[in-house]
Amino acid sequence: MSDRVVIVGGGVIGAMCAWYLSDAGLRVTVVDRGKFGSACSHGNCGYVSPSHVLPLTRPGQVAASLREMFKKNSSFAVKPRFNRDSLAWFWKFGRRCNERDMLDAAQGRHAMLQSSKRLYQELVAREDIDCEWKEAGLLFVFDHEKGFEEYGKTDRLLRDRFGVGATPYDGQQLVELEPALKPGLGGAWHYEGDCHLRPDKLMDSLRTKLESRGVDFIEDAAVERFVVEHGKAKAVVAGGVQISADRFVVATGAWTPFLNEHLGCRIPIEPGKGYSLTMPTPARMPQIPIVFDDAHVAVTPMQRKYRIGSTMEFVGYDATLNRKRLELLKTSAKKYLHDPYCDPVEEQWFGWRPMTWDGKPIIDVSPAMSNVWIAAGHNMLGISMATGTGKLIRELMLNQQPHVDAAHFSIARLR
Repeated sequence: MSDRVVIVGGGVIGAMCAWYLSDAGLRVTVVDRGKFGSACSHGNCGYVSPSHVLPLTRPGQVAASLREMFKKNSSFAVKPRFNRDSLAWFWKFGRRCNERDMLDAAQGRHAMLQSSKRLYQELVAREDIDCEWKEAGLLFVFDHEKGFEEYGKTDRLLRDRFGVGATPYDGQQLVELEPALKPGLGGAWHYEGDCHLRPDKLMDSLRTKLESRGVDFIEDAAVERFVVEHGKAKAVVAGGVQISADRFVVATGAWTPFLNEHLGCRIPIEPGKGYSLTMPTPARMPQIPIVFDDAHVAVTPMQRKYRIGSTMEFVGYDATLNRKRLELLKTSAKKYLHDPYCDPVEEQWFGWRPMTWDGKPIIDVSPAMSNVWIAAGHNMLGISMATGTGKLIRELMLNQQPHVDAAHFSIARLR
């Protein structure tokens, strides 16, 4: 097969689309507005998390978010922006915060998360991808026993409906399992089926492998427009250069709404700003990745690095590095860990997560161009869903039987 494909977006979703399409024999070019792998796929916590079945749209989430906003040193912040798309996004998000819609979104997320984990395992084993892949699970740690026990309802839901269950540890058992944690915590739930990797090494390794397959990379070239004839894209203009192809994939993450005019639909993505700090390994580094559920902060152990990350800011495309948010990461980790961080901090980072109002990505063909596919809106699960998304894009593009139900990710659901 000699068809040429241009993938717009050099994050992990674009990279995995390139992987599966080049594996099918297509000639692939990846175009990015910046450097390949430098945006939200670079500094995240690197979780591959089948446990993250439930979307943010849960019963009571609106009230909980409002309470969180008014807390001192809150991990959640919203800067009001009175434009139509932003207001519509928050309105629709609020309307989805009920059990029926939560479970509807969870079905699609679960299918993609399970698929992606299996595909990662195959990829790492078969292709020798250098990404520090570990299958240590993920700990959800709670401050107090009450929160730990209340989470049992969520765990039962995940276990009964989706077959995703965790092992509970009370406060004393938790310290024995993970000695890096301080005593006196309420307990934790260990999702042993979760995995983690080092995102920047994943992207570097993928690029090396893709280049060996003949995949081309064009960097620092923002897309300006598509050249369209008779309902099909003939080329994309990026960085002032026209790049022709037979098929296209738009995997531009949080930047996708800027292409709405060309794609023929309104892509409902809000940028959810997250932060991380990367440093050398502390003396007592956790051996298991941890989410501090009450603080909404996470830590990831790596071979020679250590990362604290998360928080959520809805502040539009504000490119300011908010140092108060970075300090919040340290303060939160200090509450739970004997050695929460160490100097020197090697990287202070932020990225925009592509948040959809229903918690599911968009993986579908453009309504305006029959040879342009969209793969965007993976919320906080870009790494977790990347392999399954790449495979699904290949199946849709080549008219193969989808390995997951593609209807979960259609554009039509958003109208």
